[in-house]
Amino acid sequence: MHADERIDIVYLWVDGADPAWQARRRKALGLGAPERPAPHGDVQGRYRDNGELRFNLRALERFFPTHGHVFIVTDGQTPSWLRPSEGLSIVDHRALMPAAKLPVFDSGHIESYLHHLPGLAERFIYLNDDVFFGAPVDPAVWFGPAGVAVFRERANVPAYAGPQPFESALVNASLLSQAWLSARDPLYRHVPRIFAHSPRPMLKSALDELESAAPELFSQVRSSVFRSWAVPPLLPDLVPRWLLHTGRALELENNGMYLRTGAADAARQFEQLRARFGRLPFFCINDTSDEAAPDAPELLQVGQNLARLLPAPSRFERAGVCSVRRRTAPYACATTAAADIRSSISASAFLPDMPCGLSSAHSE
Repeated sequence: MHADERIDIVYLWVDGADPAWQARRRKALGLGAPERPAPHGDVQGRYRDNGELRFNLRALERFFPTHGHVFIVTDGQTPSWLRPSEGLSIVDHRALMPAAKLPVFDSGHIESYLHHLPGLAERFIYLNDDVFFGAPVDPAVWFGPAGVAVFRERANVPAYAGPQPFESALVNASLLSQAWLSARDPLYRHVPRIFAHSPRPMLKSALDELESAAPELFSQVRSSVFRSWAVPPLLPDLVPRWLLHTGRALELENNGMYLRTGAADAARQFEQLRARFGRLPFFCINDTSDEAAPDAPELLQVGQNLARLLPAPSRFERAGVCSVRRRTAPYACATTAAADIRSSISASAFLPDMPCGLSSAHSE
């Protein structure tokens, strides 16, 4: 499929239990405490791997089998279960971002470079690993004649003069968007509702255009190492608002589902997910358990429910590798015949048209 026709998939991924990654984080913290840290911005839940990516790829293959190239952006990491596969690339931060900016532990900073991925198609969908497709994907819905699909939450954002130290990143991102768009166009009318935790369809050319139009915002978000309430991310809010304002996006009814692992009624939420699965355009399982132990029941239920919903391995999985870490929930293992897994990854294996997409540098 030609790059102009295909729809690529982009993930960020991190394993916060990786000792090498932890050492990089400790070193960065040792150089100075984060400036104006975001609420809950550096808790374990921000970096914890509950096995979501594995099941996300299963959902992708089940519900969107005609997807394009898959990019997984990481910080020197590769999931142990991941099988080198045609059509998949692990992209290290070092292959995407200037060395002087690294290491980075703020997803908003990393996101700001995604449209610079070599070989990325014009149309792509950015997915956090905890945001899943839950029903067959119709590309014409996500990339329609009226523009890319966007989904809002129903509640209004409080009215503030600017970002607040006690507010969430998404609320502060909305406030940043309002200030920038209003200053740019007096006719802009702000809708005070944040966007849903959903798959985010993107246009590479539009992001290139926005970066040229707002270099100061991209420079600001790329100045952070850790999440800061004063430096909101751009992709979750400014990008969809700008696309709506310029006639390149269409707001659709939010029929997705948002689950929180730390919620008192999490078990009921998972029950509803199981009942709606297959008819649910998308869903998010947000790790809100913050500093909970990795084997806490509310975290184990993530893998248990996903394994129940998505038992069939994807072509991206090694046979017989059940989980990244033994302490995680029991996941469904691959049952396919053992594949011929290459023992080493060549530095030239990054480009999408290569037989194996794993690059020499691993990632976040």
